[in-house]
Amino acid sequence: MHAKAGWWEVVPRTGHVLLETVANLGTSTRFLFKTLAAVGQRHFQWRQLSRQVYSVGVLSLLLMLVAALFTGMVLGFQGYNTLVRFGATESLGTLVALSLVRELGPVLAALLFAGRAGSALTAEIGLMKTTEQLAAMEMMAVNPLSWVVAPRLLAGVIALPILTAIYDVVGVWGGYLIAVPVMGVDNGAFWSQMQANVSLVDDVLSGLAKALVFGLAVSWMATWQGYRSEPSAEGVGRATTRTVVGSALVVLALDFVLTALMF
Repeated sequence: MHAKAGWWEVVPRTGHVLLETVANLGTSTRFLFKTLAAVGQRHFQWRQLSRQVYSVGVLSLLLMLVAALFTGMVLGFQGYNTLVRFGATESLGTLVALSLVRELGPVLAALLFAGRAGSALTAEIGLMKTTEQLAAMEMMAVNPLSWVVAPRLLAGVIALPILTAIYDVVGVWGGYLIAVPVMGVDNGAFWSQMQANVSLVDDVLSGLAKALVFGLAVSWMATWQGYRSEPSAEGVGRATTRTVVGSALVVLALDFVLTALMF
């Protein structure tokens, strides 16, 4: 009897979770539209936007450079060990470039961006809420969405595609360092095969379009979690964790959908 009652309790609990998820999705979507509508309004700060691009973009650059270099070098090793079995090592440049610009560049850059910049955005907005800075703005008839949230959201959308492009270039350079000087792949074949088989529109720009979508998703998640966080140290910590975990899951799910549509 108790076992049957326990099973039946799963149904309302599942329904409650689904309803809560739908409600959160609706509220966060409304938050996104209100934030986008606040761009260009009286309290929107273009100077603040440039500061945020520096904060989330330039300060993330070193992390991206190191990660991209090692990603390209690993691709160089793994690609060579696979292609040498088929006598096709001259295609190593193509393999490294396509792996980076189509998949690994946008996805890994977005995951690193969520961990470094996304968590910082959530913590910053959550701390402003905890110290009642957002409430003080509302009392002074200043829209926090226009003053605080919109510049940070746009900064993420601008910064991530640029970081992804840099990630792709450095990653290819890392693959080259392993392929040509270490493994002995012909220098001309490495670059000529890459140039012949990598399309600017279908491969490079499609990968950057992915990064643009990921940038919006991560920035949206980060600002939303910070704005709705509980006004306490524990609340800000939980919001930061939700940003990193949620952003990673959303990026991976979006990558599947976009890959199915684009390639």
